[in-house]
Amino acid sequence: MLPISPSKIAHIIIRARKFDSDVPGAGQARELRAFIENLNDDEKAALTAVAWIGRETFEAEEFDEAYATARAEATAPTEDYLLGMPMLADYLEDGLNAMGISLEEAEEDINPSV
Repeated sequence: MLPISPSKIAHIIIRARKFDSDVPGAGQARELRAFIENLNDDEKAALTAVAWIGRETFEAEEFDEAYATARAEATAPTEDYLLGMPMLADYLEDGLNAMGISLEEAEEDINPSV
């Protein structure tokens, strides 16, 4: 089982896309950073692992290894690491797809208060 809900990943994808196309100073980066920062350590490691699967550093079948690596190698704040990753939204979406999780279905479960 994925230690982070697909709807949280979908929420981050939506915010990351807004961040990528944002006018500087509109607050998207701050909101995205705060959302990731407020995840627990398991969720942060899982989010990083999904991004790595999306950029093909790991295969979907290697999620457990990617997750363990993300936990072991977390030396910088996750939000700094991920926001410094070009194409974050695409990597997360590709990672979900590789794991057989539909972004569209995950988006349906987004809780507006998340």
